[in-house]
Amino acid sequence: MKSIELFIERILLSTRWILVVFYLGLATALALYAVTFLKKLWGFFLKAMYLDESEMILAMLSLIDAALVASLVLMVLVSSYENFVSRYDTGQADLSWLGKLDVGSLKVKLASSIVAISSIHLLQVFLNAPEYANDKIMWITLMHMAFVVSAVALGFLDRIAAKK
Repeated sequence: MKSIELFIERILLSTRWILVVFYLGLATALALYAVTFLKKLWGFFLKAMYLDESEMILAMLSLIDAALVASLVLMVLVSSYENFVSRYDTGQADLSWLGKLDVGSLKVKLASSIVAISSIHLLQVFLNAPEYANDKIMWITLMHMAFVVSAVALGFLDRIAAKK
């Protein structure tokens, strides 16, 4: 009976390697996103001298937004692999730059990244306010506020859990 239990536990634990397919897919998506970022950067480079100040700000916000989204994907990729699949075997490499990326802190960092991305989108909408209907601006603002409240709540809950 104990050998059957041990066998089942080994199978269940081994299924974590299925997640690698998702992480490799995210890495591929990140590489493709980098190509679209370079295309966007090249377009910005070609038009930079002809843009007025607000167009320049919008273009830079778009680049910042792309960098934040890429960072979010990388954060999920790196920390999820280490938390759910396997520890990184880096030999002599120092991974202190990863910071603390356990499941609890990952949630807070993800929520913070989503708030930052949402903030940039909201700023882009406000800079182009005449192009948007008032009700659309209201809904975008309400969605952003929901992200902010969620991030604050997750941070609060993480802090409570850390004290236990």
